[in-house]
Amino acid sequence: MRHALALTLAAALLSGCASHKPEDYNGIWINQKAIDTAAKGVSLRQALHDNGPNFEWKVNVAAAQASFDNGFEIAEGQLKAGDKQYQVEFSGNQVATLVLDGDELVQNTSDWAPQQSFEKARTPAPMGARTGTTFEQALYNAYLGGEWKIVEGPGQGALVHFRDNGSVEGLPNLDRYALCLAGDCADMSGNNDSLWLERNQKGAPWIFKRNGDQLEILRALNSAQPDEKPQLQPGARQWLLERD
Repeated sequence: MRHALALTLAAALLSGCASHKPEDYNGIWINQKAIDTAAKGVSLRQALHDNGPNFEWKVNVAAAQASFDNGFEIAEGQLKAGDKQYQVEFSGNQVATLVLDGDELVQNTSDWAPQQSFEKARTPAPMGARTGTTFEQALYNAYLGGEWKIVEGPGQGALVHFRDNGSVEGLPNLDRYALCLAGDCADMSGNNDSLWLERNQKGAPWIFKRNGDQLEILRALNSAQPDEKPQLQPGARQWLLERD
């Protein structure tokens, strides 16, 4: 009797864990694995490449809509319910299959993307924000958050703060930054990590190197001819920063 009761309870628990309501899919899901890897202080390009290609999914079951961001483009698709899963149909006959596995949203392997797992964002941006905003803010906070000190370069001794909204404080004559995640900026910088630094909406690309709690920011030199696509190479170091 006790054995039968135990089996019944176990079956009920397993059934409860396996079943998901449609609304459980709702929300913003981010590639936390990519963020955690980058946060170890390694190459950002490598961390994103090894855990990509997609960075964020936004799912709205009621509106039958879903979209993803891969740092290069935002793709919006039609959400359709299936058997214990959802399919997202995009233009060009591309289809993604989404399924919940515990607390994770799994993007199943397809002919255009590998299997990836996403976690529900703890502090999501508003649903109306651009798809990818939540991942970007979480990455900025994990990768460059905290207090940095200028060890070498202009403003030596000053403290620098990179905010998750793209603002920067403490770097002389600069007020905004953006990390290069993918797309044209990544193509131009080759295997190098790059970021954009600006003040009053006027700026330029820079190369950076991350090694644990050290951050080197170097000038970006264009080795291409005037009529060619820019090819950025690391030049002289402008700043060396260390994080406390």
